[in-house]
Amino acid sequence: MTKDESMTKSELRTRLRGRFSHGSSGTRFWSLICLAAWLAACVACPAAEATLKNAFKNDFRIGAALNRSQFYEENSNVVALIKAQFNTITPENVLKWGLVHPSAAGFDFTAGDRYVEFGEQSQMWIVGHTLIWHNQTPNWVFQDEKGNRADRDTLLKRMREHILTVVGRYKGRIGGWDVVNEAVDEGGKLRKTPWLEIIGEEYLLHAYQFAHEADPKAQLYYNDYALENEAKRKGAMALIKKLQAGGIPIAAVGLQGHYKMDWPKPAEVEATISDFASLGIKVNITELDVDVLPAANKYRGADINERAEHRVELDPYATGLPDEVQQKLAKRYSELFSVFVKHRDVITRVTFWGVTDGDSWLNDWPVRGRMSYPLLFDRQGQPKPAFQAVIAAGR
Repeated sequence: MTKDESMTKSELRTRLRGRFSHGSSGTRFWSLICLAAWLAACVACPAAEATLKNAFKNDFRIGAALNRSQFYEENSNVVALIKAQFNTITPENVLKWGLVHPSAAGFDFTAGDRYVEFGEQSQMWIVGHTLIWHNQTPNWVFQDEKGNRADRDTLLKRMREHILTVVGRYKGRIGGWDVVNEAVDEGGKLRKTPWLEIIGEEYLLHAYQFAHEADPKAQLYYNDYALENEAKRKGAMALIKKLQAGGIPIAAVGLQGHYKMDWPKPAEVEATISDFASLGIKVNITELDVDVLPAANKYRGADINERAEHRVELDPYATGLPDEVQQKLAKRYSELFSVFVKHRDVITRVTFWGVTDGDSWLNDWPVRGRMSYPLLFDRQGQPKPAFQAVIAAGR
């Protein structure tokens, strides 16, 4: 039952009395049959009618990162779930440099085109992810024809060609782009990547200029993880101020939201949102999930290059998530969404990094082969207690 359709028991009794106190016995009989059928439908499937996009329709968009099989519609049940629950999508991989521009010989837009078509057919807000990143970028990008490090002019030329080609292909179709991904290190300084080492700090300004040139109406974002850590947040804020000073119309910062059960605290999430809002930009929660598994090491970030050895004690839920932990996860999501709703004037989008637990990158990170349960839907696409907790936060 939707919010508009809900009623208290006393309201229902009043409606019943009014319906059956007038008219002929035949009319009253058929009214009884119709109303009973309506009531049975409302009572029988309230959970089935509840959707994330409807629960937060007055707050912000709700989305998911899609893998190739999902936007190729290989599983009709998953596709139905995506279309019912979400109104914005992000590509998990297919628009990253390594897949869309794998070699200097040219581009491959086959999967990217399918992703965009899926979003258009489903009438969703389509996000492009990501143009400039130090990971999943082929080695050839940073090398000359002899395999040596490319010079500054060559790399700038390649960056411009890549961005103008990719963004230009989807001009007017992709609404916003994660232009630069994870450019700040844990201490708040610019990460030492080939982009920085060959071009210098101005590579960031150039990347946004090229994206704006390719599609002046597309929203431009900066995306990063662990911005709830003060040192890293300050570095990202300094970066955004430099972009603004350079005339870049940056629309939002993306807080990836790869959270733990005990980190960050709701107050730290709230402080992070407020700090970025003070720069006059919006905030997107871009890659939300909550890791319920034991920490494999002291590292608390989300660098995909981190690895840890598999140990039995690090994989305690190999046969399923106990109800006690399900309830703790639900409480955690409720806390987070209470913060998001409180700041709905600043937050424009909340995107989960995956649709079901089976899709999550956390199944293999940082420990290969581990079973994880970080999302709202289980491996069969069924809503978990965390789903109901999030829906309740939107009411």
